[in-house]
Amino acid sequence: MAADVEALVARMEDLGRTLAAGRDPARHFLGTYLRTTRAVGVALDDGVFEDVPWVTAWDVDFAGLYLDALEAHRRDPRSAPAPWRLAFGADPALPPEAHVLLGMNAHINYDLPQSLLRAIPPADFLDAEILARRHRDHGRIDGVLAARVAEEDLALERSGGRRTRLDRVLAPVNRTASRLFLRESRRTVWRNTRALHAARLDGDAAYAHRLAELERASAARVGDLLRPGPVLVRLAVHGFGVPLR
Repeated sequence: MAADVEALVARMEDLGRTLAAGRDPARHFLGTYLRTTRAVGVALDDGVFEDVPWVTAWDVDFAGLYLDALEAHRRDPRSAPAPWRLAFGADPALPPEAHVLLGMNAHINYDLPQSLLRAIPPADFLDAEILARRHRDHGRIDGVLAARVAEEDLALERSGGRRTRLDRVLAPVNRTASRLFLRESRRTVWRNTRALHAARLDGDAAYAHRLAELERASAARVGDLLRPGPVLVRLAVHGFGVPLR
């Protein structure tokens, strides 16, 4: 595993111990993200990606957006972006699965397009070959995430998720639904990244306006994530991503 990814894992482990000691519900998303980061590190070592140095740098930058928001929120809850304020300030009594979904919403829908934009400078958008390579590596993350779904479901149950008999019967359906909405959200993220890039070319004010739109849309998604019913199936059918219009 690359030294940068090892340092990232160590930072997450340190934060995880602090959150666990305080029984902070943010530990649920951090635990899921830590295990996923380790899996990405293995995939990097195994040559799953075309451009390993680029994916490594992007992975570290992407995680940093979440970790910086978490640490900022612990210092001053008003300082984090709206989707993260809602995730970190959610009712502690919510099941672990809900806290994970709220974290995924903020990190995938809001953070990920920003991180991709930081990792793909304007010149790379003009180079079809480079942009296609970035797109393919972005898509390869789906395989890492899909392979984690069943194990993460079990990990959440062990961490205190309340599972009814019906929940257990529906587990295979929910796992399939999770894979579907994760794939859909990644497609939406790529389109949003291109929209933010177009705004970036129009100047700082245009970019800030579009980013504010994305922040509002990601925050608005929270209501649907907490609405009663089969949320994972609903997301698979109607989508998890928040497309910029």
